[in-house]
Amino acid sequence: MNEISPYRCLSVVMPCYNELETVEECVAAVLESPWVQELIIVDDGSTDGTRDILAKMTDPRVRVILQPQNGGKGSALKTGFQAASADYVIVQDADLEYEPTDYDKIIRPLVAGKADVVFGSRFAGGEPHRVVYFWHMVGNKFLTLLSNMFTNLNLTDMETCYKCFRREVIQSIDLKENRFGIEPELTGKVASGRWRVYEVGIAYDGRTYEEGKKIGWKDGVRAIVCIVKYSPLFERRRARKAAKN
Repeated sequence: MNEISPYRCLSVVMPCYNELETVEECVAAVLESPWVQELIIVDDGSTDGTRDILAKMTDPRVRVILQPQNGGKGSALKTGFQAASADYVIVQDADLEYEPTDYDKIIRPLVAGKADVVFGSRFAGGEPHRVVYFWHMVGNKFLTLLSNMFTNLNLTDMETCYKCFRREVIQSIDLKENRFGIEPELTGKVASGRWRVYEVGIAYDGRTYEEGKKIGWKDGVRAIVCIVKYSPLFERRRARKAAKN
């Protein structure tokens, strides 16, 4: 895969909610990547001045979509996925926890024709990551294990932000979740579609709650529900029921 030269074939979908302190720097980092064809920022009802920053962006690759009110990360992603037009689509949070320089290693299995979906794992590959919360790590690994049990995948980081897709794949998935349940839903539906999944190690600079981290224990409970609800087993059951009707 190393012989592939970077070219602009990537739609970056950035859900954004009250990220005044980081969004401008994050956008600049995204646009430095030679893979980026377009950056779709979906502002999810920000009230802290983030929208003022977005209104000043002039790079022709940046497209800003303003949600009328806060609907959650899943809601913003659904909007951004359908607006994407490049060959490949990746999720990028606006909080600087994830490093856009990792796009290169994430997209190569897709461009080489080896994968349909690539997960960027915070727990694989030995890349540097900030040491923050022990129980968050335990929770993430538990949810990943549970997801693997229901999907028969062997991921190390189901909850990662960095999920990259062939555009036809992500735009064919009927997504329902509006909050952080979008992560296990995506994973379950990718497994149901039997698409080729790769995983690569990425760097991670996690935030504290004081720095703006938003996910909490209620999102973890919802993730468990979504792992079961959107597993291939239940997807097949719903399909059989729909066929009978």
